[in-house]
Amino acid sequence: MQAAPALVKLLDELERLPGVGPKSAQRIAYWMLNTDKATVLRLADAIVEVKNSVHFCKRCFNYAEDDLCQICSSDKRDQGVICVVAEPTDIPPIERTGVYSGVYHVLGGELAPMDGVGPNDLHIAELMKRLAAEDVREVILATNPNVEGETTAAYLARLIKPLGVTVTRLASGLPVGGDLEFADEITLGRAIESRHAL
Repeated sequence: MQAAPALVKLLDELERLPGVGPKSAQRIAYWMLNTDKATVLRLADAIVEVKNSVHFCKRCFNYAEDDLCQICSSDKRDQGVICVVAEPTDIPPIERTGVYSGVYHVLGGELAPMDGVGPNDLHIAELMKRLAAEDVREVILATNPNVEGETTAAYLARLIKPLGVTVTRLASGLPVGGDLEFADEITLGRAIESRHAL
């Protein structure tokens, strides 16, 4: 039996989402069909609103609704310490530790020469401008503990050290080859507290 064209279209679109296969797409689609219309419209409105109102912070490249993200614009954050991460999704796990009170800089990826990602493809120039313009004492390199993350950290350390800024790296305890996004808060908290100079 052929499914209704609108349902087929919804299933196709849901399967495009990361981590959603055919069975998950079916579960979500049938939930949408069986729940009340107001609930589905709230979801649709939230999706449209986030696409229309969320962009990158002009200072650190985190997600923001204003020119600056909530972290950059907070007077409670230590502006003299910058934690450098690969993606905006790396920030929430660090925030959940409750250990870090500085600000961030999002690179927009990590160096991966084999995939054609070089220094000019990342927000490295913007980081260097921040270091020249702001009173920064320490840069914590919190790139992922994999080959690309280690390469990126080593590259950044070579650029930053001549500026007289302390450069640290998250301590071991994070699984090699893993992503910060999936690290638990205890492991990530210990890694932040035990960071070491490069």
